Amino acid sequence: MNFRLRRLLSGSALLGLVAGLGTLLSACQPVPDTIKIGVAQPLTGPLGTLGQDMVDGARMAVEDLNKEGFKVDGKVVKFEIITGDDKSDPETGKKVAQQLIDQGAVAVIGHLNSGVSMAAAPVYAAKMIPQLAISTKPEYTQMGLPTTFRLVASDALQSKAMGAFAAQLPGGTHRYAVVDDATPYGKGLAQSAKAQLTARKHEVVLEMSLDAKTTDFAKLIDSLKAQKADVLVTTLADFQVLALADQLAAAGVKLSIVGGDTIKTPAMAKANPAAGKIYATSPIIGVDEFLGGKAFLTRYRAKYKHDPVYGGHYAYDAVYVLAAAIRQAKSVDGAKLVAALKTVDPLAPVTSSMRFGDNGEQRYGVVSVYEINNNGWFLLTRSDNW
Repeated sequence: MNFRLRRLLSGSALLGLVAGLGTLLSACQPVPDTIKIGVAQPLTGPLGTLGQDMVDGARMAVEDLNKEGFKVDGKVVKFEIITGDDKSDPETGKKVAQQLIDQGAVAVIGHLNSGVSMAAAPVYAAKMIPQLAISTKPEYTQMGLPTTFRLVASDALQSKAMGAFAAQLPGGTHRYAVVDDATPYGKGLAQSAKAQLTARKHEVVLEMSLDAKTTDFAKLIDSLKAQKADVLVTTLADFQVLALADQLAAAGVKLSIVGGDTIKTPAMAKANPAAGKIYATSPIIGVDEFLGGKAFLTRYRAKYKHDPVYGGHYAYDAVYVLAAAIRQAKSVDGAKLVAALKTVDPLAPVTSSMRFGDNGEQRYGVVSVYEINNNGWFLLTRSDNW
């Protein structure tokens, strides 16, 4: 560069040119041959089967996309799933988020627990990595971060469903107990459901927070008996409600249990019927309830030798939505992916209706109510309003 040109491009002008060239080079960077999608879930501990189900669904989608020869701007690309075990722990979740970013994930399907999703969200946002969570706590998408996306309806709707359904249970006037699992998800959902009950002039005679791992419910059962509660609204997990049902039956206590989405699992078919009726509210619609569910179920069963446990079909569709956003953006750049996810009209093979609003929420989220019987969960009602 000659002296005159150097003077013309001195100072801020030179810096501007360099920045502009950097932006241009970044824009011209090709889509990589292999695109990595992270899946961050609890893979060990009490919720390990639910998290593994999400991994399995995502892996099946990647296999299908790779088999079809998915193209971005005319170029065939391969997808790869990389995983992280967040152990249902917020601090571990943050570490897993950074590990997935360091390994080259362009987007992450994570996490299951709301507290973990919210703890990890700033880590993803700092690198503009889209985070697609199945977590339902409303505050997750209210953190002021552009990268937070929710795969299902939030607890703002689920709490209405819990309260509204519990309030209209037959049998006259009821006495309600509200018990949470002391997690951000559980406490928030339980308190919101309680607010729905009190707004409808129903009496809540007992409130209690229990550890998310406890299976000894002697104190709770004594309190239920003392307060003569006949409806339990709870956010305990499936393994806890199974243990509680056995202990209620042994104590000769019978009541109705209205739970959240973490009890809507196949395991609950084993619940002791002597404890009373068990209902679940869930923004997670069963795979067999979708038009595209039959084909997914057949292939999932053949591959994994069991039925989906929780939200594997949502993880499957999430991969397809990410693929559609990458194709639309013609890039794996984070900012471009975030923008594309809020405008893309993707193919979602199972759920059909996975669309994000500008705030990262599902545009067509609904909450269903199910009842358990010997044959599994039976759909009672569903609404997008409640």
